[in-house]
Amino acid sequence: MSSEVQAVSRFRTPEPVFGVVAPEIIEDTLICLATENEQYLNELSDQAGCFKETQIVEFVFLLCEKWFLDQSARYQAVEIFERFMIKHVEESYNSTAESRINNEQGEGNIWGTLKAQMCDTFVLRLVSCIQLASKLSFHYNSLDYSYTKQNLVESELAILKALRFQINVPTPFAYVELLLEVLGHNGCLLPMKQLHKMCMHLLDLTYLMRNIIYGTLLKISIENSTPSELQIAKFLSVKEDFMLLAVGVISTSAFILNPEYWNQVVEHLNCITGITTQSILEFSYAILKHSVGTTNPRKNKGTRSSENYVVPPTK
Repeated sequence: MSSEVQAVSRFRTPEPVFGVVAPEIIEDTLICLATENEQYLNELSDQAGCFKETQIVEFVFLLCEKWFLDQSARYQAVEIFERFMIKHVEESYNSTAESRINNEQGEGNIWGTLKAQMCDTFVLRLVSCIQLASKLSFHYNSLDYSYTKQNLVESELAILKALRFQINVPTPFAYVELLLEVLGHNGCLLPMKQLHKMCMHLLDLTYLMRNIIYGTLLKISIENSTPSELQIAKFLSVKEDFMLLAVGVISTSAFILNPEYWNQVVEHLNCITGITTQSILEFSYAILKHSVGTTNPRKNKGTRSSENYVVPPTK
């Protein structure tokens, strides 16, 4: 058996099983994730999303595949990198504040030097974030890259210190799997393993085509093809809403697998999360438009109204 095959075998995760967790555990976890999501949105940086460009996400995904990491690690790495870089750039820029206030000569050169340093260590920071995400994963693997051990250790410490060692950040992956668990508990008619597999494909796609898909969603929501700067700024909290992203991915996956069950899934998701049917419909349309090129969900809108639930309804 080749070393690659052995590595794949060693780090392959078992298939998920849905509908077996106790309802009270599901309820507590759902409330916890919803609270974390709300807190994150309330404290959202104006620069959120700047480091989730397609090239960055693709680079992270490809390295995670090369190193046979769990699928959850790729999203964890992207989110850790995003938070670190925003904080790193802000702190670096603020460090030149005194020079700017005193109008000292060379301030531009100081900031230029700092930017050059950040560019030089950009890939190293990315690799370190993947390494940290790997350590949070159940199947930790020592990554092989062209940096010295000292480089990697120092880089990891820099990231950990900047984030105050709070790197176990929430990811949309966790939200998708939890909501699928709730659907399995509530007796979703779709085969859960197939639904999960489709969700993982669409979650990857949405991360890789983030700006395009959310750009479409913004235009749909405001019914205008040319949003203003204020509308774009206000839409930032929508782009960073993990619960909404998870709901949109699951809804779209359900429609692709079997449109006949789509209304049922949307109604369940509405009851579980409180996200309106209209919002779910619009997100599904945006994802489908850039994946399979269809607009059918707009014609399959569910009509039954539901009360907003924070916890999963029991059968």
